[in-house]
Amino acid sequence: MHKKIKILSIILLGIAIISFFIFFLFCDKTKENGNTITNRSEEEMIQGILNMEQYTAEMLVEVQSNKNSNQYKIKQTYTKSNIEKQEVLEPSHIAGIITEYDGQNLTLTNQKLNLSTLYENYPYVVSNDLWLGSFTADYQNYTNKKSSIEEGQIVLEVKNEIGNKYNLYKKLYIDTKTGKPTKLIVQDINQNTIVYISYTKIEIS
Repeated sequence: MHKKIKILSIILLGIAIISFFIFFLFCDKTKENGNTITNRSEEEMIQGILNMEQYTAEMLVEVQSNKNSNQYKIKQTYTKSNIEKQEVLEPSHIAGIITEYDGQNLTLTNQKLNLSTLYENYPYVVSNDLWLGSFTADYQNYTNKKSSIEEGQIVLEVKNEIGNKYNLYKKLYIDTKTGKPTKLIVQDINQNTIVYISYTKIEIS
């Protein structure tokens, strides 16, 4: 009986020692490399957005004006070569309106009325505040910018140095778990929100 107790005690002691070393090695590795891994992961997420080749997104957009607020549901597709397509899904009275930009020309199509209009040499759509590509261009080109962490999200902020008073500031929020954008905010000179975009679905590559 005493012999069995002694053997059991030795086994339990061995398990405790092994567990201690495993715990010690894990903690030591976390202390040594943890911050580096986290920082690199966050930076990789940021670079993944800034250097994206294309994306497809569905989003809810709220646009504020002096008199009212308008809400839209929109689908976008984008490639880095400035090939862009945007379709209004809601509200119903303008659903089916599609804008397509091929890098030089903009085509506006009303599917309900079966009408299409071509605007030649239209470069301004690339600075459209509704596009994630517009934000990444601003963040890469302008010097007044910063990144931070807020409640589990990476926040990229940039000031549009040549923008008008209605779109001076932009903020992009990126989920640290998925690496995907969750919302994009455009603010005026007084940092009042003019455009608020919530991404309900987005795939980036």
